[in-house]
Amino acid sequence: MARVVGRGAPTVAQAVSTLTAYGVVVLVFMMAMYSLESRSRRYVAAFALGCALSSSYGFASGAWPFGSVEAIWCVIALRRYWSGRPART
Repeated sequence: MARVVGRGAPTVAQAVSTLTAYGVVVLVFMMAMYSLESRSRRYVAAFALGCALSSSYGFASGAWPFGSVEAIWCVIALRRYWSGRPART
């Protein structure tokens, strides 16, 4: 039986490209929020979200050191947000 291309489970190449696209979007979001942190505390919270998403990308891609570092940055950003300290200028 011939298999119809485009049906069924995604190929490895499709899965990798989806993961790569997710990583690019998440990292661009994280860096954009980092650059806007000085404007408002909500950008600090958004940066924490970006770090959490980047961490999930790191673990999903098999780069556990990257995932671990991003998880630590997420905690640091959340502590800055909750402490009410103004963002760096």
